[in-house]
Amino acid sequence: MPPRIVRRLVLVPLVIVLAVAAVVTLPLWLVVVTAASMRLPPPQRRGVRFLWFGVTWLVLECGVLVACLGLWVASGFGGRLHRDRHQERHYQLIRWFLSHMYGVAVRVFRLSVEIDEPPGDVRRARPVIVLSRHAGPGDSFLLVHHLLHLYGRRPRIVMKAALQLDPSLDVVINRLPNAFVPRRTAESGIIEEIRRLSATMDADDALVIFPEGGNFTPRRRRTAIRRLEEKGLQEEAKRASALDHLLPPRPGGAIAAIEACPEADVVFVAHTGLDDLVTIGDVWRRLPVSARIRAHWWRVPAAEIPASRQDRIRWLYDQWEAIDDWITENRPPEGAGSPAPPGP
Repeated sequence: MPPRIVRRLVLVPLVIVLAVAAVVTLPLWLVVVTAASMRLPPPQRRGVRFLWFGVTWLVLECGVLVACLGLWVASGFGGRLHRDRHQERHYQLIRWFLSHMYGVAVRVFRLSVEIDEPPGDVRRARPVIVLSRHAGPGDSFLLVHHLLHLYGRRPRIVMKAALQLDPSLDVVINRLPNAFVPRRTAESGIIEEIRRLSATMDADDALVIFPEGGNFTPRRRRTAIRRLEEKGLQEEAKRASALDHLLPPRPGGAIAAIEACPEADVVFVAHTGLDDLVTIGDVWRRLPVSARIRAHWWRVPAAEIPASRQDRIRWLYDQWEAIDDWITENRPPEGAGSPAPPGP
């Protein structure tokens, strides 16, 4: 990754220039994209939708960067950024950005999200550790949006360092209790960051972890199972082989978070709808005319979490099997544009 000063001096102005250029030349791009799309059948005419979404993203990015500059000045040129009042303003800024992007996604991609959860479960005033499956480019975006907007939570996330190439994400997230880890960081380094973030949580915080470590692909699934076998973890390898839609969970991070914050409840998140849209190419080629994402969340109170490490590993696999079964029942048919309507 380029040093922070380079990212600030190069990437921030670059985004602003791109946003201005995109807005000024938008009529021309609309003509070009519309003309090119006319050669395609209606389901494949995605150009205008992507253009609308991309320009909106750039404009909102600029808004976030300008707001961050104002917050930096208001905090005494960065001297008070880590105080609660200034931290909350940055969470409000993230909430504003994600709410607008979510609204655009709903209109542009005809996105709908259905969440099945026990009433009030995630709103209870105590810290939570959120363990979610990892599938597609939008799952983190939607999960953080709902934690902030619907549940009033302040998410903490361990993310790949490469995400700092997004200027607004780089600025805002580095001012809040999150962690960016380089690609080659050892698992012990990631676990230490998780432990640090978990140990300092308050009642309205939520630590978000994706135990699979990446998006599901058949190749990654085979590799993960082989690694379990090579480590002599035959029970885990056997249970991982029975998962149809998930990679086996890596228990180290989840267990470290529980140990560092034993009073936290654990929330498990299952979701499906855009599972096969992993890369930008997938999104461009296969984005449906309308998209419905279904999610199912459930909460395990801290008192019900097993005490020993081995029992916690088995318990985590139990929950992962429940997520896998739920996906099997709720995943849209192969080739369908959106999931089938839920049953009675």
